[in-house]
Amino acid sequence: MTDVLVVSLGSTGGWRMSDPELAASIRRAGASAIVATAEAQRDVRTYALTDLVWARAARAAARRAIAEHEPRAVLYSSTTAALLWPRPGAIRFDTLARESRPGHHGLWQRPVERRRLAQAPLLVPMTPDQPGVCVRIPVEPSGPAGERDIAAVAYAADPVKRRLDVVLAAWQAARNEGEELVVTGIDRPDSEGVRFAGKLAPVEFRALLRRARAFVAAPSREDYGIAPLEALADGCVVATTPATGPYPALDIVGSIDGRLVSEQLASAVRTALDDPPADFAQRALAALAPFRRDAVDRVVASELLPRLLD
Repeated sequence: MTDVLVVSLGSTGGWRMSDPELAASIRRAGASAIVATAEAQRDVRTYALTDLVWARAARAAARRAIAEHEPRAVLYSSTTAALLWPRPGAIRFDTLARESRPGHHGLWQRPVERRRLAQAPLLVPMTPDQPGVCVRIPVEPSGPAGERDIAAVAYAADPVKRRLDVVLAAWQAARNEGEELVVTGIDRPDSEGVRFAGKLAPVEFRALLRRARAFVAAPSREDYGIAPLEALADGCVVATTPATGPYPALDIVGSIDGRLVSEQLASAVRTALDDPPADFAQRALAALAPFRRDAVDRVVASELLPRLLD
């Protein structure tokens, strides 16, 4: 018998990284934990269909793992993973369908989500503005900074959500001769001042951040936003547009220097490159204290596990 089964949607790099990290934190607290990850799904046309195929995959993964491991508690990682659950459990989430799936995009997901949230014995949000036990994704510096020989990095695995067009337009307006923006998460032909690095392994992405002076983001809405948090942990100065959603990095950056958060992204980029606060990296790392692994481990041991296994 396993103490905790984490049913991971695994649909993004963030989930694939954070769910094993959560299971490891549970083990460090003295309980047993395994992760059951939904099988990868093909791309489909709409959000409603996307959520359906992934929810079915999560249900299949949960059924197999429940039969094999007989867990004392089940924790579904994301509301999508819980939509078709075979057994009630806690729900971990960064955002909700009622916020991220407006109109016809969430026609079936929103009412099912309301039922699941009401039925769940425990809610586990990633940000403290939601009810339940807040368990953040831990973020640590990935290593000593090297020479900052890259002007800027951007992450655009979902180019529409990340508003890659806004990032590229701002970069072309802001860049000086010889400066290069490296765009990760997507393959496209390079252009003047822009190099597309494609999908990178996490260790490669973090190595790139340690070489970059700035990280550029332009979401109109951001859920958790692990990439900008990792950029802050590795000493990049983050330049971003304002955005709705939890987006904890936005509050950190804005509290350090409001010029770095602007709808005029080109201006924020030049501030990041030419005139950032001298102690930006130190202040960012201090602000990340609640996101550090030891802080998350304390929450898991003192708050999450007692509630899960009660």
